[in-house]
Amino acid sequence: MAYDPKTIEPRWQAYWDEHSTFRAEIDPAKEKFYVLDMFPYPSGAGLHVGHPEGYTATDILCRYKRMRGFNVLHPMGWDSYGLPAERYAMRTGVHPAITTKRNIETFRGQVKRLGFSYDWSRELATTDPGYVRWTQWIFLKLFERGLAYQAEMAVNWCPAQNTVLANEEVKDGKYVETGDPVVRRPMRQWMLRITRYADRLIDDLEELGWPESVKAMQRNWVGRSEGADIDLPIANSNHSITVFTTRPDTLFGATFCILAPEHELLASIVTSDARAAVDTYIDQAKALDETVRSDTGRKKTGVFTGAYAINPANGKRLPVWVADYVLSGYGTGAIMAVPAHDRRDYEFAQTFSLPIIKVVDDGTGGDIADAAYEGDGPMVNSGFLNGLPTAQAKQAMLQWLEQHGAGHAKTTYRLRDWLFSRQRYWGEPIPVLHLADGSIVPLPEDSLPLLPPELDDYKPAAGGEPPLARAVDWVRTTVPGTDIAAVRETNTMPQWAGSSWYFLRFLDPHNDREFVSTEAEKYWMPVDVYVGGTEQTVLHLLYARFWHKVLYDIGVVSTKEPFRKLFNQGMVLAFSYKDASGRYYEPDQVTERDGKYFSAGEELSSQVEKMSKSRYNVVNPDDVVEEYGADSLRLYEMFMGPLDVAKPWQTSGLIGVRRFLERAWRIVCDDNDMLHPLIQDASSYPQELLRLRHKTVRAVTEDIEGLRFNTGIARLMEMANVLTHSPVRPREIVETFVKLLAPFAPHVAEELWGKLGYDGTLAYASWPGFDPDLCVDESHEYVVQVNGKVRHRFRGETGLDAHGLIVAAKAEPEVGALLKGRDVMKEIAIPGRLVNFVVRE
Repeated sequence: MAYDPKTIEPRWQAYWDEHSTFRAEIDPAKEKFYVLDMFPYPSGAGLHVGHPEGYTATDILCRYKRMRGFNVLHPMGWDSYGLPAERYAMRTGVHPAITTKRNIETFRGQVKRLGFSYDWSRELATTDPGYVRWTQWIFLKLFERGLAYQAEMAVNWCPAQNTVLANEEVKDGKYVETGDPVVRRPMRQWMLRITRYADRLIDDLEELGWPESVKAMQRNWVGRSEGADIDLPIANSNHSITVFTTRPDTLFGATFCILAPEHELLASIVTSDARAAVDTYIDQAKALDETVRSDTGRKKTGVFTGAYAINPANGKRLPVWVADYVLSGYGTGAIMAVPAHDRRDYEFAQTFSLPIIKVVDDGTGGDIADAAYEGDGPMVNSGFLNGLPTAQAKQAMLQWLEQHGAGHAKTTYRLRDWLFSRQRYWGEPIPVLHLADGSIVPLPEDSLPLLPPELDDYKPAAGGEPPLARAVDWVRTTVPGTDIAAVRETNTMPQWAGSSWYFLRFLDPHNDREFVSTEAEKYWMPVDVYVGGTEQTVLHLLYARFWHKVLYDIGVVSTKEPFRKLFNQGMVLAFSYKDASGRYYEPDQVTERDGKYFSAGEELSSQVEKMSKSRYNVVNPDDVVEEYGADSLRLYEMFMGPLDVAKPWQTSGLIGVRRFLERAWRIVCDDNDMLHPLIQDASSYPQELLRLRHKTVRAVTEDIEGLRFNTGIARLMEMANVLTHSPVRPREIVETFVKLLAPFAPHVAEELWGKLGYDGTLAYASWPGFDPDLCVDESHEYVVQVNGKVRHRFRGETGLDAHGLIVAAKAEPEVGALLKGRDVMKEIAIPGRLVNFVVRE
């Protein structure tokens, strides 16, 4: 009987479901291991083969850890609120409640076909009423602590989506999800004070086992800067400008000031002669997105306000300009410009012929700056600071500023408060009431969950009015327990809300008394390994860490950080084909001739890109499972290359791993589907097989622990090749092979375990151990060189030191013949590799 995944895989998936094989329960006697995938939002398109890459990796790790005796928690759920689900509903004309439920069923079916060992008893969706209740409960805790507030501010407005977006969702003036243009407009919005946690969001990264690149992105996003606030009086007025600088040591080099177009002092200090030009410039700046304004490569523009500030260090008058490259949201919205030591200020000074004074010695010896020098060095042209190195000069200037009442030390952050509300329908309603006197009343906890009202027309309004405002009977209400008239908040929460704490609800998903029990939280947290795509390295992680720290502060979680170890898998790419005009073609429209691609006679270009329906390069995992089996898909996803790098999908690559699984089947089963006669209960067998067993166990164990699944699979293939051609197949060796295969290809491994005479599942069979001494070969091949050229190879004892290697090499008859009658000037030995005899020519 041939290997038949169509029969094997559904049978074992049904067995695991029927027996709740992977259900996790608290067991203080066992060491826990919590592995988490970044849960998906259930799009209408379903999964493509890129999605299971991370899921397969975590499943291998979980299955391995169970066999090592760990109590493994591996849950799955759905990020089902938010813009993606709503946009799909609007495209299809079907209510998002219906499409979301349908999409979840599709995703669940696709995931189950791949045999992942999830504890499905913990499945949740962010749209579940029980989940919404606790998301809103967390919001109320934020509100109680003053961390949730409303403010009138300039926001990112996406006209195409008719909603506000957080700063993190906008790049280059466009919504990152759709590419739609984004403009700035004033609106009253709900905000979360994430800035209160800025220092902790940076400092607590040190204790995490995260990639340094991800930590750096988190630090850069928070953007902590140490420096000083300096007060610059405005000449002939009662006003003063406060500027923030990270280089107070360069104050003597300030030659002008710049205010952001939104700065509140502009209207008060601009002179009558300059007012018209300044007003025109401000109007022009308002039309520009902040990402455009802060583009370092953009030509500098600005207008002189007619006002002058006084440099407190030397009393000089500094012309005050307005320029759009200075942003109101960073620092104080005003800068002291030191063009000799800041590239943007240097460009501005060059454009408007403003003075440039060098105050940090750049090593050139001259007093004139030919370019901005932003490094450190001894101070020059700086009065009492002259000769001091940068660090000392900063401290000396800070002391001087404080003594003279002209400034003080200050820490600023790039991070801004989290813009939290959305003008959409498909999201958690914000659980507060607005009273006639303008006050805000939180809903009592026993009124939760507050679910969105049923609306037939849930499209956002062009003017920014939220769709919930149309549900007049829902909006108009009273304060619970009173007859006081109130109106509900009509903005909803962003998709980030539900995904900021789901890892906690997985611990206790059916608890209707608290969002998670103390027992469950203390046993399972933190998440030991968190795996997901690189697109979440800033937004989701930052928000989840913030919410977790708030929950830690109110005493309902016991860990400062939610995720101990983070791993970002690389993207699975696919080939696409397009013509010179940029039009994409479906694969069945493309023919290949001599390595080139054509459609209807026109030559097409081929490139590897992100999978997308618009590029016709999406590969459906259901199709792969149907033809090759789930185990083949799992193996190929892991064998394509290192987990953390991008890789191109090639369906032809499945053939090789399918053949490997067929070979594994034939190692255990004969042509009649019986236990292969070469499998013997041998008490002794060749040392080569014994060493192969121990070497493979060690290698696969280390590869799984290090998430190097491609090399682990290669080791299994090597072992299978040896067993296939071995005249005897000791049962111990074969059973070890099947156990090692189980995390990677669980369906076929379960079936082969049964063929070997075992009942039930292999999922909790003990992981094989290894003897380090048996992982070393008894002999090793060494190279002999003469004057650097390879002249001989021989096998010698493993682990020879330099002296032993030279002696062994000289004992070789061939080496003796090579050196006979020659003057050996030097003997160079590299243990484990070679010996080189340097002889006189």
